[in-house]
Amino acid sequence: MKVVTLFENRTISKEYKSSHGLSLYIETNNHKILFDTGSDDSFVHNASKLGVNLEEVDIVIISHGHNDHGGGLEGFLKINSKAKIYVGKGAFDDYLTKLLGIIKFNIGLKKELLSDRFEFVDGVISIDDELTLFNNIDGDKLLPKGNDRLLKRYSDGTIKKDDFIHEINLLISENHKYSLFCGCSHRGIVNIVEKAKTIANTKVSTVIAGFHLMGMKVNSPKYAAYFQNLADSLNNSGVEKYYTCHCTGEEAYNYLRKNVKTLNEIKTGMIIEV
Repeated sequence: MKVVTLFENRTISKEYKSSHGLSLYIETNNHKILFDTGSDDSFVHNASKLGVNLEEVDIVIISHGHNDHGGGLEGFLKINSKAKIYVGKGAFDDYLTKLLGIIKFNIGLKKELLSDRFEFVDGVISIDDELTLFNNIDGDKLLPKGNDRLLKRYSDGTIKKDDFIHEINLLISENHKYSLFCGCSHRGIVNIVEKAKTIANTKVSTVIAGFHLMGMKVNSPKYAAYFQNLADSLNNSGVEKYYTCHCTGEEAYNYLRKNVKTLNEIKTGMIIEV
């Protein structure tokens, strides 16, 4: 399996566009997958530079309803007319964020893009023997603290903390191994990995995911136990290789890299074989 980082917060070269967001191209034995589209159509520019033909993509997965993961959908739809697009149930609801305790702005997806090409995921969906999508994560172990400022407008009109039921994850079975792809792991990477292992009924070999740890100060007494427990949990998860990106943040990554023996990172322009 080949994984090409089309868009991420950082880049390996100035020839690629990068900013806050995530987009991955995943080529398996049977599929050409676009996992998230970043915040705008910059991933299209990068795909061309990296030799990825977006017209050939047959499956799109938008990990959750935030515009740094689905903001480039409009650009993709202008290029590709065949791919089925999978999103979590409620992905096109209203999502907001707050700054300094004040609700600041809408971070949701454009509702006008909805069409019959979209399929909504609620539970576990096996696309075929290779691909499985899932949400409804059990457990609340080591949830990212950054979730506290992310909000959702519920059906009764109230604005409260996001429950992240719209967040979906991709599990790929190839060559008798399982690989897990997550966007921001808002439901907690430890909880998502455990659910993936239950679905696969075996260990997960590789995980590629953002951990949503930006803004959490590693050296702060407030978060010291959190980071130590997270490192211990990742080390004991049975995962052979973690790649993290996007919302994990440099400070958190540098700490985890020293304390999790299987952890590495990806940046815009990187190509890895899984």
